[in-house]
Parts: sequence; structure tokens; C-alpha cells
Amino acid sequence: MRVNVQGLLAIFASLWLVGGARAAAVSEPGIAAPPAIAADVRCPPEAAAPTPEQAAGFVRDAVDSGLLWKATKDGRVVYLYGTIHVAKLSWAFPGRDVLQAVKASDVVALELDMTDPDVLGRLRKAIERRPDAPPLPEALQRRLEAQMAANCVAPDRLATMRPELQAVTVDMMTGRQFGLYPDFGIDMVIAGVASALKKPIRSLETPESQAALLVSDDPAETARAVGDVLDDLEGGKSPQMLQRLAGDWQRGDLADMEAYQTWCQCLETPQQRADFVKLLDDRNPLMADKIVKWHAEGKSLFVAVGSLHMTGPLGLPTLLKARGFQVDRVVFPRLP
Repeated sequence: MRVNVQGLLAIFASLWLVGGARAAAVSEPGIAAPPAIAADVRCPPEAAAPTPEQAAGFVRDAVDSGLLWKATKDGRVVYLYGTIHVAKLSWAFPGRDVLQAVKASDVVALELDMTDPDVLGRLRKAIERRPDAPPLPEALQRRLEAQMAANCVAPDRLATMRPELQAVTVDMMTGRQFGLYPDFGIDMVIAGVASALKKPIRSLETPESQAALLVSDDPAETARAVGDVLDDLEGGKSPQMLQRLAGDWQRGDLADMEAYQTWCQCLETPQQRADFVKLLDDRNPLMADKIVKWHAEGKSLFVAVGSLHMTGPLGLPTLLKARGFQVDRVVFPRLP
């Protein structure tokens, strides 16, 4: 995957598809078990919940990963936490600084509150395949099915989803060979921690607004989106790019994330550049406006959204600074 428009869609899809089954109830010290699926020795293993002993070890050894900022105004704090939506099991146990920031906040804000049944229901409706939707062109459908088989994704698992989401789900699942699973996505981890701490959760966006970024009722646009994903899968780029972005997140490598547009090989056409603006730059100011509004209501906030929303001149840290906040990065201690 060239972590381009399709890669960003895969990030959304990972959050939705696993969250649609359940929000990960990660707390101290447990994590929700994923559904059991028959093993296939040719395929990467399915995600598995840790034993109580393993979970206790993960809690004991937990270190902070990702990107965290502390934004202060009028004596109240907004924590901005950049997440990743596919992760390793060991990353699903927040370290001291992240956990303390959640505890210190009145409200946790996510792109979507996947613990809210109404949000889940609306989201499922928005990404379901329409009964009257025309099929993909036959050659494109064969390519999609071939990639499902090559990446150990059962077609019936995706049958009710729109074709764009089917393709990006396959794209996302290439991370399993590196131990990266949507089951352990950090957004859902934070939702689980917030629930365990009885913190109210708010959605920065709506299911409908996010779905509008992902799918189209125009058959030609659907075919373009699916074909672009398949090009990346068939070229073998998907897992390497996903691994790079995940590594950046785990190390807190803001510099490499800031340089994303120079190495992603994903903004080569006017359409790709326009899609990128729509997926990131256009959304960030709207998120910042909600954060500022909730802060003005007297709330301290812990805001957790995808890490690319924290980068560049329209990243959330920069936007809050422009709105009068004192913004400082929280640098996590590194193990020797």
C-alpha cells in the first residue's frame, strides 16, 4: 500500500469494521477477545486476546508510543494524541503519560465514538452495499477476489460492504504479516480506557460525513477507487508502506510523518492531491473548531485521532496554536 488515499481509507475501514463488532474494551489489564476464526497454516494468524498472565505482563511493561501534545488555554488542557488504527497487541496497553492524560481529562474525543450503538448503526448503514448498485466490471471483480484469496480474507466476511471498503479492507489486512491488526487499533484502545474510567466520549465527526469520504454512488468513481487499491496490492507496496507508517507511530517519529508527502509516492496526479486535501486538510479545521467549542464550555479534553491529522501547517497542534493555545509536544522517554 502506498499510504495514499487508499491507505487512509484503510485506516478508517480498520476502525469501523472491528469497531462495528465491538469497541475494544482495553483497560487495566484486559483487552476484548476478537471473534474466533478457523486457523489456516498458510495465512497469518488471527488476532488473539492475551491470557491474563500475558496481559499483566503487558501492563507492567507498557511504554508510551505515538504522538502527544499538551495544549493549554484559560487554565484548561487539551491533550492531542495521534493514533494508528492498526497496531500490535503490545501497543494496546498505554504507558504512563498517555494513561495519566486520559485520567486528567473531563472528556475523550474521537473521530467517531465506536462505543455508541447509534454511531455504529448509522455507520453500518452508510457503508453497506446498495441492493441496486451495479456490479464491478468483471475483470476488476476477478482482481479483487484474487487479492482476497492471496491475503487470506474470506469473501463472505466482506460481502455486505461497498466495493471500495472491500478493497481497502484487503489492503489493510496485509499488515497481519507484521503483527499489525485492526483489533488492537489505538483509537479503540482509548475508547476502552475511557469507558473503564467512566469518561464521557464525544465524536468529532459523523458516520455520514466519514462515509462520504470513502464511497461513491458513481460506478466509474467506485471502479477507479477499487482499481487504485488493487494496483498497490498487486505491486507489493501495501505491506511495506503500512509497516513504515506503523513504525513511525511506534517510535513517535514526527519528522518522517511530516515528510509523508515526499515519500509516499501517492500524490502524483491532480485527483490524488485533491483526495488528500479532502481526507486531511479539509477535515482538520472542522475538528479544531469543535475542540475549541468544547474547551470553551469549561471542559478539559483528551483528543485521539489519526496521527496524520497532527502533521503539517493544517495539523491540529498548529491550528490550536493559531487559536491562542500554548501547545507543547510531550516527549516520551525512550528505552535504552
